[in-house]
This record gives sequence, C-alpha cells and structure tokens, in this order.
Amino acid sequence: MKFRRSAGGNLVVPGTDIELPLGLDLSRRDVLKIAGYGSVAAFLAACGGPTTTTSGSVTAKGGSTSLGSYLSDAVPKKGMQDVIDAFTTANGGTKVTVNTVDHGTFQNQINSYLQGTPQDVFTWFSGHRMRFFADKGLAAPIDDVWNDVKSNFTEGFAGSVKGNDNHVYAIPTSYYPWAIFYRKDVFKAHSYNIPTNWDDFKKLADQMKKDGLIPIAFADKDGWPAMGTFDILNLRLNGYDFHTELCVGKQKWTDTRVANVFKKWSELTPYYSPAFAGLTWQEAAQQLLHKKAGMYLLGLFVSEQFVASGNPDDLAQLDFFPFPDVGSNYDAEKALDAPIDVFMMAKHSPTLSADKGQAKALLEFMSKGSTQITYWKASPGAIPTASDADQSQYPALTKKAAQIVSSAKKITQFFDRDSRPDFSGPNSMQGFLLSYLADPKQDTSSLQGHMQNFWDSLSPE
Repeated sequence: MKFRRSAGGNLVVPGTDIELPLGLDLSRRDVLKIAGYGSVAAFLAACGGPTTTTSGSVTAKGGSTSLGSYLSDAVPKKGMQDVIDAFTTANGGTKVTVNTVDHGTFQNQINSYLQGTPQDVFTWFSGHRMRFFADKGLAAPIDDVWNDVKSNFTEGFAGSVKGNDNHVYAIPTSYYPWAIFYRKDVFKAHSYNIPTNWDDFKKLADQMKKDGLIPIAFADKDGWPAMGTFDILNLRLNGYDFHTELCVGKQKWTDTRVANVFKKWSELTPYYSPAFAGLTWQEAAQQLLHKKAGMYLLGLFVSEQFVASGNPDDLAQLDFFPFPDVGSNYDAEKALDAPIDVFMMAKHSPTLSADKGQAKALLEFMSKGSTQITYWKASPGAIPTASDADQSQYPALTKKAAQIVSSAKKITQFFDRDSRPDFSGPNSMQGFLLSYLADPKQDTSSLQGHMQNFWDSLSPE
C-alpha cells in the first residue's frame, strides 16, 4: 500500500483524501477500515478508542449522523438517550440527531418513511420485515461493519440479519420472549399454582374471576398485541412450519386449522380486560402492576411499566411462565415469539453520503456488549444479543427469560415481523383480528375468506 504526503506532512490513505496524523500505530487492516468509515474520527469511535491521537497533534472529533427511533415510551427512550450520550462521548462530540416517533405510527408508516427522507440509521426488526426493505432497496447493506463485529454474535443472531441476497443489513441489539407474566406476591396471596396445561390455565382464570381479578389483562388499541395470541395458539395447535408458511402465503387463511385457532382463542376471551379494544398495552400492564389483573400475555418489555412505577419491589415481584400446553402434538416444540430488535442504515437518507462514516461507527458501537448493557440498565426488558455482554449483572428475571428462549425448539419473530408489512397493518391483519375479537363466538369462515381475498389482492413482493 503506497501512501502520499499531504501538504501538512500527514500520510494520505490511498484512493481517498483522508489524512492519517503522525503518531498513530495502525495496521494495514486499520487503514482499510478507516477508508471504509470515511474518517479517522469514525474509525476511532467504532473501535471505542480515544479521540486524541498518541502524538497529541490532532484530535479526531466532530461529524454527525442521525437516528430514526420508535423507542417512544419513557423507559426505552431514556435507554436510547443513555446510549447516544455514551457514543457522543466516545466519539469526541459527534452530533447525533434523534427523531423519535410513536411506536405504532413509526411501524405503520415505515414504508413511506424509508422512501422519503429518513434518518441515516433507524431502529427496526429482524426477520422478514428486515429482508422486505432490503429487497426493496430501501436499506443499505453493512457487510463491512458486520465483518468487524460478527465474532460477537451467535449463528442464530447472524442468520437473523442476513438478507435474501446474503448481504447483512442490520446489527442485532436486543431480544425478548413472549410469555405469561404475573406478580409473585399476587400468586402467593391467593395460593395460585403455575398452570402447565390448558385446562389448568382456564381453571386458574376462573378462580381469579371469583377472587375479583381480571384474569387476563388484554389490550388491542395498538392493533399489534392481538397478533401475539394468534401466534402462540397457531404455533401450539398447528406447529411452527404451518405458522411460518401461513405468514408468507404458502398456506391458506381459509384452512380449517386457522378456524381451530379462532375457536380455541374464544375460550380465553371471556377472561379479558373490559373494553380492551380501547386500551393500550401500557394500560393493560398497569392493571397487572396494580394487582387488578392476574396474568398478561406479552413480551418482556412489559417490565418497562414496572420500572416506571419507581418502586423497585414492583419489578422484583414480576415473573412469568411459558404459555401452557394445549394438548397437541406440537406442544413439544415449546415454540414462542422472541423478536430481535436491530439497527439498520437507510439507503435513501439524504444525509447518508456525508454521514456514512459516523453512521457506521454508530452501528458498530451498538454491537458492543457494554453498549447493550447501558441500554438494558435503563430498559431491562431488552436482553442484549452481544456475546461479550456482562451477564453477571442479570437479575433472576432476565436469566429466566434468556433460558426460556434457549430451551425453545422453535422461535418466531412475531407476526408483523414474519409476514409482509402490507398484510400486518391496521387495514389488514390488525383489523381482521379486531373484527374477530368483536364477536369471538362467530363462525369465522366469512372472516377467513376476507383474509385470504386480501392476501390474494396483494402484488407480488
């Protein structure tokens, strides 16, 4: 590799205008990496190194990037700000502009957002939803970043961020299992036992009703929470293969197996929160938090509401158990939803050309266990994905959540991540499930026909 000298005497990276300050101890690989990141500052930030060179002659500071985030609730929003503050410090004052949008709005408008003027980096989901936007040319590949951080992730996480073209499009940062959450003190006070099968689950719900509790907290104003119940029932009744094939159109919505899911679901709806269609998931979580409800099927992020209470004992009382067996051949799969959250780079960001080095530095910063622990400390419902995350800090709840995921033989991402986005929104699956929940005892053949007709009307991906 041949260098030339700049007018100021510094070495210039071949093929670029990037000057290397004298005194930096760099390998050939480091020089190539600096070229990829676009600046010495971005390179130093990504490596987590100091922002001042060893010679002291140059301070690698400055630059900017931007982040589009759906982390709008107070607890995860604080966690994200803690991470951005840490990145800014590590990168010598790089400015990161964060645009935070309500989670539901961000999710429902993501397609138009990425086609418009998105930020350089954005928070999103792995799985089909990630690959969909990669296939559409709306996400930028980050193979160079991944090559430098991939040793910090398991094969499972690595597979979750690869596109259909085998390029990498995201950094996995956290995951969380869906399970049935409860308060230990409420179960102890009423001498409730953890149910492991469907009949015991319903018997427990009946007893809770007699004891004046809402047996199962439920809310669907946001549209997506009901998908979690559909997922787990379909997985347990019909198995992983049928569920995943249904999500992508390889099975029909008119199938009797789908009808069986709705029929089974109707056995639970009498135990739900009153007026659930007008409740947000946070409001349902408050019912659990304040001992008005006995159970709640949701993701580990329900803990955010327990953190926000300000009483450490509330979080200490939170526990969960796996969804009970329903008596099918597929119970043995112990399948569950365990979505992986990721950070991606928007291909059509109007500032990406100028900010690419710092955007890549932010992505690499997000791959570090220390960064993910910083976020987790503020938002303990997000389990770090990085192998070098310090797990000695995990309380019993986090360790149990990690264990339930590792014990599952089949793992899905969540319906709106495993299916195409134009079938997962308020005018499609969300609306169909609300229509079902308005009358759970209905003959669902007509509804299933509408679902299949809608799917058939969609243009090919």
